[in-house]
Amino acid sequence: MYSEKYIEFLAHFHGTRDYFECHEVLEEHWKLVEPKNRLSVWVLLIQIAVFLYHYRRGNLRGALTLVNRCLEKLEPNIYNIEKLGISFSLLSNKLEEMKTQIENGYSYRSMNLPIKDEHLIEEVQVLCKKWNVTYGSPSNLEDNFLIHKHKLRRE
Repeated sequence: MYSEKYIEFLAHFHGTRDYFECHEVLEEHWKLVEPKNRLSVWVLLIQIAVFLYHYRRGNLRGALTLVNRCLEKLEPNIYNIEKLGISFSLLSNKLEEMKTQIENGYSYRSMNLPIKDEHLIEEVQVLCKKWNVTYGSPSNLEDNFLIHKHKLRRE
């Protein structure tokens, strides 16, 4: 029912907390299924991961810019978000909450997407277990490579 790339994205999002890898995995999928559609639900999910990447790194300006873009893309994607097993209303509330946290200068906290499809959660948990990571665990803020991957992977 769900694509392998989407399940892989969710396992990175909720398990490894590797938001950079979330971007890589879903960008590849987006380019296959809806290339050039900047309003795509796939772009929205990519931008959620990227805003969290910036937020975790302490780039509040970049995180705020991206969370605002995510909020703009929400309404046109109500149907697609729900179709992907995510609660639109809970996601909207969570993004607004995260925006307020960023605006108030609060420190990063890991966020879970409000997945409402129990079967999807099970599929993602199976992949997390295969990768030996815990579904829903917070980001390891001591992992310098995870936090600064875009800079460190090129070195």
